[in-house]
Amino acid sequence: MSDASALDAYSRTVVAVAATVLPSVASIAVRTSRGGGAGSATVIGPDGVLLTSAHVVAGATSAEAVFPDGTETVVDVVGRDALSDLAVLRARGPVPPPVELGDAALLKVGQLVVAMGNPLGLAGSVTAGIVSALGRSLPTTSGRVVDEVIQTDAALNPGNSGGALADGSARMIGVNTAVAGVGLGLAVPINATTREIIGGLLADGRVRRAWLGIAGARIRLAPAIAARIGSPTGLQVAQVIAGSPAAQAGLRRGDVVVALAGRPVLTVTEVQALMVEHAIGVPVEMTVWRNGALVDVIVEPRELQDADRG
Repeated sequence: MSDASALDAYSRTVVAVAATVLPSVASIAVRTSRGGGAGSATVIGPDGVLLTSAHVVAGATSAEAVFPDGTETVVDVVGRDALSDLAVLRARGPVPPPVELGDAALLKVGQLVVAMGNPLGLAGSVTAGIVSALGRSLPTTSGRVVDEVIQTDAALNPGNSGGALADGSARMIGVNTAVAGVGLGLAVPINATTREIIGGLLADGRVRRAWLGIAGARIRLAPAIAARIGSPTGLQVAQVIAGSPAAQAGLRRGDVVVALAGRPVLTVTEVQALMVEHAIGVPVEMTVWRNGALVDVIVEPRELQDADRG
């Protein structure tokens, strides 16, 4: 294929994606007690459900949405989850049809992606690029991180947050959420985990999570220990919060966590991934390396409350 033909094919794909997805991507104007803000949101449900970034609607109970065809409506904040930086809105009036949701777990590095939103107040903007990397971590204002974040070189600017990141088949596979640097943008993925979060926000207005109460970091283990454990690294506990489930189970600072519920864990984010709603109140076995031996402790996660987040 010639360069000209390749560019024509690329252009046709971007045009088709924009024509399909962009009509359902709204500019969002938010007013709070601290002032105003702007962002983007995308229709994902037939009953006026929109998805945006949690930080776009922080402190707001409602906002105004304007679509590229001029449709305007007030949207109510159904629920927001700062830990995933996702929020669900519901329109009071008619909105364009929803976009099709894809699965970011199927993405490949180098794949074409198209970002749509309201950068710098320029509604209906479209940029394109590739998936630069997968599996990035995004720190949130809650002090936790969002896992499996998509990195792209599609141009993003303030106001893009909450907008759609789509693949070449016009399926929404991410929510644009941050500008990490020149030529570098990040998006929260649409995958099994985020679909569960969206469902929880729609049903309850919040997401229930289990909590252990530990902080730590991945460390490289001595060869002899690694051979015993079956992994070259482990999660060394740096802090056990007083009164937490981990403290009640006898977990100690300096313990190296190697497995939880029979699954290897090497990072705090892997532990967080297991702390879902159905883990609340269910005793679970944690295997740690302590004083030259593998020790099993039973810990019972409890529901994460605002006071636990620090």
